[in-house]
Amino acid sequence: MVATHNNLNISALEAEYSHKSPREILKFALENFDNLAISFSGAEDVILVDMASKITSNFRVFTLDTGRLHPETYQFLDEVRKHYGIKIEVMFPDAAEVQALVEEKGLFSFYEDGHKECCSIRKVKPLRRKLNTLDAWVTGQRKDQSPGTRAQIPVIEVDSAFSTPDHQLIKFNPLANWSSAQVWEYIRALEVPYNKLHERGFISIGCEPCTRPVLPNQHEREGRWWWEEATKKECGLHAGNLEK
Repeated sequence: MVATHNNLNISALEAEYSHKSPREILKFALENFDNLAISFSGAEDVILVDMASKITSNFRVFTLDTGRLHPETYQFLDEVRKHYGIKIEVMFPDAAEVQALVEEKGLFSFYEDGHKECCSIRKVKPLRRKLNTLDAWVTGQRKDQSPGTRAQIPVIEVDSAFSTPDHQLIKFNPLANWSSAQVWEYIRALEVPYNKLHERGFISIGCEPCTRPVLPNQHEREGRWWWEEATKKECGLHAGNLEK
């Protein structure tokens, strides 16, 4: 494995790997970046964990605990940890920032003034702390998850949202070209663990107050922040998508 990515032409790599399989993309990432971690929270991400476990035993996984997740999500995280025998690095929000927000605005201010402030404190800032320590990360984003913000997701990119002048961060999206049907075909065929909320109509699962089941033929992102405008549903973890 190499420890640096300064000599990699990301645009050329994106063109080369844009039609390769998720496993080939993930294998390239794992073999070329020592300081890389897989972001894990949902069905797509556990596929990446499963694929990585079949490529190498030397891979890292992290997750964000916002403090507002469903009980089923916490159970799912622990099930994956045990199933694959891995350590999951958990990032928590700054307690003082959470306390200040709750004391000033209560526990459900996002229903009135939008989810951005709460997501920033509970998700984006903890993610930034983690990404500042990495050279690359792997996500389970798919193009069809959100037609308004994710339709142009490349499989390999420079992360415009979290790179800095002194720190170029590479982002891998191996499942970008997969559909939800392909995700669930993989999960069922290989008996991969999944969040039991999926059995109750939840498709895209986030924090408990901001996630609800969707009806038949509703798009999966309609279950997230349903009180807001439908085409801009990004919490900030993938804010670069809004620029595409």
